[in-house]
Parts: sequence; structure tokens; C-alpha cells
Amino acid sequence: MNQTNTKSIYSLTLEEMRQSLADAKLPKYAADQVYQWIYKQNKYLPESWSNVSKKVKNHLLTNFTWDLPKRVWEGVSTDGTRKFLIGLVDGQTIETVAIFSKERVTLCISSQVGCAIGCTFCYTGTLGLTRHLASEEIVGQYLMVNQRLRELDLLREDQNPNIVYMGQGEPLHNFDNVSQATKVIMEPKGIGLGQRKITLSTSGLVPQIEKLSDFPPVNIAISLHAARDNLRTELMPINKAYDLKRLFEAIKTIPLKGHRSITYEYILISEYNDGEEDVAGLLGLLDKKKSKINLIPFNEHPSSKFKKPTPEKVDWFRKQFLDRGYVCTVRVTKGDDIYAACGQLKNEVEQNNKPQLTL
Repeated sequence: MNQTNTKSIYSLTLEEMRQSLADAKLPKYAADQVYQWIYKQNKYLPESWSNVSKKVKNHLLTNFTWDLPKRVWEGVSTDGTRKFLIGLVDGQTIETVAIFSKERVTLCISSQVGCAIGCTFCYTGTLGLTRHLASEEIVGQYLMVNQRLRELDLLREDQNPNIVYMGQGEPLHNFDNVSQATKVIMEPKGIGLGQRKITLSTSGLVPQIEKLSDFPPVNIAISLHAARDNLRTELMPINKAYDLKRLFEAIKTIPLKGHRSITYEYILISEYNDGEEDVAGLLGLLDKKKSKINLIPFNEHPSSKFKKPTPEKVDWFRKQFLDRGYVCTVRVTKGDDIYAACGQLKNEVEQNNKPQLTL
């Protein structure tokens, strides 16, 4: 491929691709055909596109790059969860996790190389931030992992996994690129992933939360983890800048359609934020009609002093909300034996447990 431009084909929305063709005096409708070949037929080599003209192919091949991120390493958990170490063009790496259930396949997508937020319970937080991912790197990791899952017969050709932006990084810190990637992934003439199948999780960047009306409509999850400012600041340094009062004022500005609600993620840490005072604090903060509580038993990792609560304590904590009419779920821990569970991603091949390698 004779590529003279560094802009990636996977960074383009359908309308942008149409405009590129129009600027080159080529038929705009060909963009619709190209989008379907790439995103519906999973054909990334233009030579296989039977209904696209040679001129259109040459224009796209000359003016855009086509490389997908590379699979550097792959680990398989005893529960079937797969973690991918993905190599980017500049040598940086990110991690993406494929989670399987009876109902769906979900990809936990990264939005940054590392993370600047520095949550003290999170393994990724020990990395610091190297850089944002470009929109094509976000789309590319989705396509690359899907391609691999299809090779393994873990994903049908016509099936597209759900997305949770809960991998490495703070998605709203990389607002424009995550927004652009989401538009590409939601395009009906391409992947066409519905808004209810995409969840964006944020640690609470108030200025960006207030801009969510400019973001494609998706599910919103707030990483809350404490109902008292002093405790939340210990866990999440971002609370120093945007405390609970400011956070919940910003949450009121999030556009919610119909009977939609906001999910509040709450990591339960043994003898830390799992007591009666914490229950009372959450009850005082959360609107029963507009809130879902997702409890996440802490996933232990080498750099943390925190401990996982007992199953009995998790059940007790959940019952306090169920008895009061709240929707409250417990996230099933998956992939923790290969450090693929929530808060465990760190861009390295773990030697403990020696997960299966498929290179």
C-alpha cells in the first residue's frame, strides 16, 4: 500500500469519508460501500471489495493508513476471560479485556496509555499517563480483538461485542478522541453498535461531565467508591478538585432519555468503605429512581494494601439497598488470575499463574 498520509482510515466517520471522496471528485456513495466492507463484512483489504471502483480504492490507499494495532500477548483466564496486550505504532502498549457471559461478549476498552487520575486502589494508576489514544487506536483495538475472537470461533461474523470504556485511562480526559471513536462504532451503516451496548465510565471529571450533551448518547457510569469526601479523596485524588458536591451538581446536567439511569460503581474494600456509615452516605447521595448501584468487590494486586471483603459482607452491603428499593448488583469478578479484572490492568505480562500464551 502506497501510503503518503498518516491519517488512519479508522479515524473517519461515514460523513468524513464521504467528504474525502467528494473532495477528490469521486462518488460520495462509495463511502457507504467501503464502510460496510470494513465494519460489517470485516474485510480490511480493499482488493477484496467487489463493488468499489479502482479509483476509490486508490484514493483511500494513497491518502490513509490501514494498519490495525498488533497483538503482542494474550492471556486466558480459568474462567475464559481473555486479556490482550496490544502494541501501538510508536511502541507503546495498552491492554484490552474480552469478557464472556451467556448473554453477551463485552470488551473492556482502553482510552489512554496509562492514566493520570492516580486512584490508589487501581493498578493502572501506578503507571501515570503516557499519552491519549487516537480515535483510530480505540476503534483499532476493538476491530483487532474482534478479528482474533472470530479466528478462535468465540465470536460470530455478524456479532459485535458490547463496549465498556473501563480499561486503562480516564475516557473523559480523552474526550474528543473517545467521542470520535464512539461515533465510528455506532454508525448504523458500519458496526452499528447501539447506545445501550456502550458504557462510558468516568472518575468524575466535572468539566467533561458537563459536556456530555456533546458526546454520543451512551450509558454513563460514575466511579464513586465513597460517600464521604475525606474517604473519596484518599481513594481518588481527583476528589480534591471535584468533590462530591460539585460532582453531583454536574451529574444533574447529564442528559437522560426516557427511563434511563446512571450507574454508580462502588468498589467494596474490607474494613474501609463497607460499613453502616457508608451505606447511610450513599442513601443520602443517590436518587432511587435515577440510580443503579454496581458493587465491585476489591480485586487485590501486588501494589495495594487494600483487601477484598468477605462474600457475607458483600451480601450484607447489597441487602441494605435492595431492602430500600434500589437497583443494586454485584459485579462478578472475572480474569483476576491473569490480572484482567477491574483495576488490575498494567501493560505487562504477569509471570504469576503463567496464563496460556497464544502468540
